[in-house]
Amino acid sequence: MNRQLACAVDDLAPGESMTLEGDQIALHRAEDGTFFATADSCTHEKWSLGTEGEIEGDELVCPLHMARFELSSGKPLCLPATVMLATYQVEVDGDQVYVLSQ
Repeated sequence: MNRQLACAVDDLAPGESMTLEGDQIALHRAEDGTFFATADSCTHEKWSLGTEGEIEGDELVCPLHMARFELSSGKPLCLPATVMLATYQVEVDGDQVYVLSQ
């Protein structure tokens, strides 16, 4: 298991997302402050969810065609998305956020 430093806790405000440098992983901070990590690219069309995605409650929205995914599981919630987003475990250790991937 690879443990990658993603950012400091304060680097990502609630409701924001970012793409991790050198990876195809997006880190999201839900409005309640919880961190989630998913594949960066929307499964419907190749569009960055880390730089362009929007968080609404517990959902991640791709603004290209309004596909919606559950942040915690990557489950597609509406068309046009039908394929799940890959998800990754996130660890918060002190003031640092790490993403675990294989």
